[in-house]
Amino acid sequence: MELDRTVCDRASRSRDPRFDGRFFMGVTTTGVYCRPVCPAPLPKHQNVRYFPSAAAAAGAGFRPCLRCRPEASPGTPAWLGTSALVSRALRLIDDGALDAGRGLERFAERLGVTSRHLRRLFLRHLGATPVQVAATRRLHFAKKLIDETDLPFSDVAFCSGFGSIRCFNREIHRSFGHTPTELRRPARPLPASDVPEHYRFRLAYRPPYDWDAILGFLRTRAIPGVEAVDRSSYRRTIVLDALVGSFEVRHAEAASALDLTVRFPNPHALLHVVTRVRQIFDLGADPALISGHLGGDPLLARPLLRHPGIRTPGAWDGFELAVRAILGQQISVAAASTIAGRLASLFGTAPWPPHPQRLFPSPRQLARAEIERAGVVRARAEAIRQLALQAESGDIVLSPSVEAQALSRIRRIPGVGEWTAEYVAMRACGEPDAWPSGDLVLRRAASVRTARELERRAEAWRPWRSYAVMLLWQDATDEADGAQRTPGRRHGRDPR
Repeated sequence: MELDRTVCDRASRSRDPRFDGRFFMGVTTTGVYCRPVCPAPLPKHQNVRYFPSAAAAAGAGFRPCLRCRPEASPGTPAWLGTSALVSRALRLIDDGALDAGRGLERFAERLGVTSRHLRRLFLRHLGATPVQVAATRRLHFAKKLIDETDLPFSDVAFCSGFGSIRCFNREIHRSFGHTPTELRRPARPLPASDVPEHYRFRLAYRPPYDWDAILGFLRTRAIPGVEAVDRSSYRRTIVLDALVGSFEVRHAEAASALDLTVRFPNPHALLHVVTRVRQIFDLGADPALISGHLGGDPLLARPLLRHPGIRTPGAWDGFELAVRAILGQQISVAAASTIAGRLASLFGTAPWPPHPQRLFPSPRQLARAEIERAGVVRARAEAIRQLALQAESGDIVLSPSVEAQALSRIRRIPGVGEWTAEYVAMRACGEPDAWPSGDLVLRRAASVRTARELERRAEAWRPWRSYAVMLLWQDATDEADGAQRTPGRRHGRDPR
């Protein structure tokens, strides 16, 4: 991937946080690589090399800067300038597909290409091989754990995906020029929690970030008992490998970051939890790039002015999101949330009695459940049971690294429409170009009669149609809120 040196020079000298993570600069005189927002004095022009990713800089022999901490950057947007295949490969790497010594050959097979072709694509788009990208991911998360937790180094090693403590120590020293102990001594972590099994992280994003919009979106769709959203935070229960926990997210606007508190008994799951939370809150997005592309359409210009940092919210669990989407077909958002809460109350489990929080039912629990008891009509209940049976058997796996076959299988379930499949792709699979074209709110916003007319107009919004959808839904929500505040006006209805 070629970088324009003049543009990178200007961006690094401005220290504008909007460029954070879009490129990294290696300083030949010190041998370190930095973020564009690094507070250190700028090096001479001739001593700087620019790289499209942290992995590319590490592959060229540069060490991460201990001052600006590249591991704390928002990260390179997975779909920025990349092919669809590379985007999917990056999501698989985030899910740990190359951890614990898993080979590149099998990884490439899963993507339907040869390892040689995959390496070539990665080098072209990211300047680094898949193995280098995975290694940098492990190192950066290890450094984050060293800085922001008091976990023993043995736990840090295995939490980060290293196969042994010896390998962890060697790679940390090689990459940072210090031992883990030396790195931890000068670190200034976030205030430690005095509650056991609680961990705190600060997750950076590129400003602007429309926290109020994403929190409002999640609030109206929260499942009672499972999720809780107030004016300043999002909380929910989670289960991983039969272990139960929870997390809470708050906005640290001054730091252009979200503060994450995780409660979980096994620290080895922290990388998975942090990765998933980043996906839920879409922290890898580049709002300047997205708004620059979408802002040329007059239909999107107004909502973009009001919500320049719009994000596409993800989901903790793809199966849960798919059930919630099926419930939402042809009924209001509030009604779907109420019924989802009944499902959790009737068929979910209470991990901390008498605490009211619950876990959403698993595929096993819903596959043979009498879902109609929650007020679900028979056809929709049968669709959920079919989804649960296929999720239980592993035929359908819904995650940001999901294969396309999973969505095609969802479409074949009787009672599941195209809108639902695209909504699942958009939120459970993190697809930036998902397009629920049959949505009535979208048609009304675009003043078109048919989905085909809307599809023609939306072609210009590729590859960020998911963000266009969020803008139009948010615009409809703004209008509905305005109608409710203005006496005599007809109340609007929140988009699905």
